[in-house]
Amino acid sequence: MLTRNCLGITSLVAGGLIAGCSSDSSSTSPKDNLADATGIITNVCVYDGYAAMQGASGETLCLDTEGTLAFWINADGSYGFPEATPGSTENNTADPIETSTDVGTTTPSDSTVSADKPAEDSTDSEPASETQSCTTDKALYSVNGISYYKNEDGSLYYFDTDCNKTSLSMIAPASSSSETISEDPEAPASSASRPGLSSSETATPVSSSSNATPNSSAVSIPNSSASSTSNGNVPTITYAASGAMVENNNNCVTVTGGEVEITCAGDYDFSGTYSGADAQIRVYSPKSDSGVYLNLRGLTLTNTADAPIYAQMSSKTFVVAKSGTTNTLSDGSTRTKSYTYVNSNNETKVDTTGACIYAKDDLTIKGEGTLIVKGNYNNGIHTSNDLRFRGATTVNVTAVNNGLKGKNTVDIENGNITIAATNGDGIKSDEGEDAGAIVDNKGIVNIKGGNITITKAGDDGIQAYNYIIVQDSVSEPTIKVTSTGKGIVSDNRVYINAGKIDISSGDDGVHSNQNIYFNGGYTTIAAPKNDGVHADSTLMINDGTIYVTNSYEGLEAWYIKANGGITDVYGTNDAWNAAGGNDGSGNTNQSGQSNWGFGPGGGMGGRMGSSSGFLTITGGVHHAKTGSGDTDGIDSNGELTISGGVVIVECQISGGMGGSFDADGSASLTSKTVLGFSSGSSEKGTNYNVSFTTGSYYGTSNIAFKPTISGRYMVATTGQPAQVSNTSSYQKSVTFPSGSTVYYNE
Repeated sequence: MLTRNCLGITSLVAGGLIAGCSSDSSSTSPKDNLADATGIITNVCVYDGYAAMQGASGETLCLDTEGTLAFWINADGSYGFPEATPGSTENNTADPIETSTDVGTTTPSDSTVSADKPAEDSTDSEPASETQSCTTDKALYSVNGISYYKNEDGSLYYFDTDCNKTSLSMIAPASSSSETISEDPEAPASSASRPGLSSSETATPVSSSSNATPNSSAVSIPNSSASSTSNGNVPTITYAASGAMVENNNNCVTVTGGEVEITCAGDYDFSGTYSGADAQIRVYSPKSDSGVYLNLRGLTLTNTADAPIYAQMSSKTFVVAKSGTTNTLSDGSTRTKSYTYVNSNNETKVDTTGACIYAKDDLTIKGEGTLIVKGNYNNGIHTSNDLRFRGATTVNVTAVNNGLKGKNTVDIENGNITIAATNGDGIKSDEGEDAGAIVDNKGIVNIKGGNITITKAGDDGIQAYNYIIVQDSVSEPTIKVTSTGKGIVSDNRVYINAGKIDISSGDDGVHSNQNIYFNGGYTTIAAPKNDGVHADSTLMINDGTIYVTNSYEGLEAWYIKANGGITDVYGTNDAWNAAGGNDGSGNTNQSGQSNWGFGPGGGMGGRMGSSSGFLTITGGVHHAKTGSGDTDGIDSNGELTISGGVVIVECQISGGMGGSFDADGSASLTSKTVLGFSSGSSEKGTNYNVSFTTGSYYGTSNIAFKPTISGRYMVATTGQPAQVSNTSSYQKSVTFPSGSTVYYNE
């Protein structure tokens, strides 16, 4: 059994145990490090929401929210990973990863077989077990020689030496930290939209009796009581050259020139045009009230000195662009005002607005009209809590810094959103970044639908500290990103479950300081100066299409595992590279480094050494092509295993070592549908001296492909390849996004 000790608490965060582990027998265990860092001695599993069960041999079994074993921690602090018994699946699904996204995505190690082979590749043999004769049921996995089974109710059990059925008991944690995706406050949370996470979000009790007195640095601005009571009217506020006028007041609207203050929940209609230093709609409503709805019915509001909309306090503020109307909001390019007010916790706060639409509490954009936001000072739309998009709104945001920022979450269900962010990120959620630690339910970008176009991002296109998930729980989203920095990036995890995504980036196309999961969707990436997809720890490909049209290295991670999907990748250096560690492989200097490690050369944040990395392909259809030079098609700085799937490599090596398949460690190419085309011999695999050109198909009885390069070295796994004159004998075919077609038999 291969066990690894981790370098502290950060290696246990979020996506499982990440690349910061060593295979030595250090006396420092993950439990020791966690206890030192947090004072928690029991149940290391709960740090990322795993449930801890007591194993038969004293180990701690860590189960995810679906009840699937993710990893275990032995009494000596070492850890292991489950080896699935042949033919068995969790939850009666074909692919356990679909229902428990984090399973099997951590550091590859083998629980019961030799230490030089990742566990995912050992499913051809039965796990060793002393309880095989106790039942004819198929075991799910084996841990330290004990086989574990699942009851109909989902609970786990094993047999003792006398064949007595023994159920697992839960270890009570000292504390827990469970994580959810924030949902629409008007709808119940749905587990279907979560990447294998549980819900435990609770509301914070707040006070509703506080009064506030906002003021500016130059002028004291009187404030109505925050406990005003509406008479039920729907006020109509109309802007003209002289300022704002209110009709049908509900006792909660105060107008001073162009400034409108709202102090209770309800609907408020706005229209007209006004420009001035006092052009502001300010919301100061008790958080115990229901939401404040700002209905924009053809409003053009330009504040030359501050924010035109400032939601200082409310339970929720809704900015509603009414159907058939166009509404334009612009803020000043500088700030001179500050506001002193009392918040819901009866604390005195001093605040300066940092965006054109600026909110301290939850903010929702909805409606079927058009909303134009011009952020001339900093961000376009900003909230310190959750930012949601719920209607079919046409939103056009330009900003000096970030286009959209929801510090807690950005949650998009609908809308046609266009963003130009001159210096910052297109979409950003960064709660936890300042402290360098994940905060439950925060630092999340959740895209469930809509059409998003980021025409310019001076930094990253979409950025989140905790995780980003793209899914189609509402509709199939379309996302187009043009960025100077990375396209889609998270310090923790990225989930691409659905959608049509098109990225053109100056840095990595999709990046995570930890793990990336492709479970669906169609992702196109052009990242000529760096990696198409880069994960410092794990890149897991389960489904979907990944098309990297141009990159320095196409796919790079410390551990690459391809279970399915279609990939079509071009890299001027390596097409696939299992090298791992902090991103630094591109041909440009990158200033960032992993927040989960110690930087290059310093442990888990940096590279894992010259021979670290695991690359495993068990399924899917893959085409990898390189540029010329000292290049490798599919390269692992550690171990390479291709036990399934269709793999085509075109390597234009012209000097150096590597070729179609390269590995610093052991290599096993057993899939019958593997072909390599190269101008030089391949370091791994069986080489055949076969001259090939671009005009014909070449292959074996199992696979045929027409190369787009010419050369004289081929790699095949089922004997001598040759020219193929007729492709009609093959059962299946896949045409890659680049236009080439592979024919194969399963």
